[in-house]
Amino acid sequence: MMRKSVLPWLVPIFILIVWQLFSSSHVLSEGLFPSPLSVLKALWELITNGALALHLQISLARALSGLLIGGLIGFVLGIINGWSALSFRLLDTTIQMIRNIPHFALLPLVIVWLGIGEAPKVFLVALGVMFPVYINTLHGIRNVNREHIEMGKMYGLRGFQLFKQIYFPSALPSIFVGFRYALGVMWLTLIVSETIATSNGIGYLAMNARQFMQTDVIIVSILVYALLGKAADIIAHIGERYALKWHPNYQKQG
Repeated sequence: MMRKSVLPWLVPIFILIVWQLFSSSHVLSEGLFPSPLSVLKALWELITNGALALHLQISLARALSGLLIGGLIGFVLGIINGWSALSFRLLDTTIQMIRNIPHFALLPLVIVWLGIGEAPKVFLVALGVMFPVYINTLHGIRNVNREHIEMGKMYGLRGFQLFKQIYFPSALPSIFVGFRYALGVMWLTLIVSETIATSNGIGYLAMNARQFMQTDVIIVSILVYALLGKAADIIAHIGERYALKWHPNYQKQG
């Protein structure tokens, strides 16, 4: 068990050791690529002066707000379009067209519509999160085993009961895949959204550090994003294992 816990961290630890060795031997410029110890010192300063906690709190609020809004919209649309052939034909093409528009292309329009406050940042995160949840929910609902559906109908299940007992449990593994993918997109979109004129957030911390050539602070910001993404994925994985403990494939993994 301990070996399984340590194994995923061997490569990151190896990279840190090599990085420190190259920095100590001056192969890497300290100004352009500071050593891990310098980055750690910058991290400690940001923690002790309270700056990291402040910016982290604001970024988390933006990310979670966008995740809740976008995830809920994607989930509902995925269920409706998966359940109804008419809704699928009516809405799916439009959703797919919007999905393929890059976020950077939307930035000028979003700023014109919503200004430069919190609204455009949450909007972009919600938009980015919506599509992975939608696609995987749609896939899960449309690929439910037809034999299970017919068996449910034989037992008198109709409407919401059929969805609750057959469709939703069968689609749940696919929905969780979409949710976990959406968590990664959430942080990527947050980085884009925090390039909009702002005075707080982890993205602002990195952009402000760039102006003063504080590469150690920039790397701290990148590492914070990476750790947040990893933490979110671990939480989602635990929730997935718990919600799907009845599923044979997840019992085998356990």
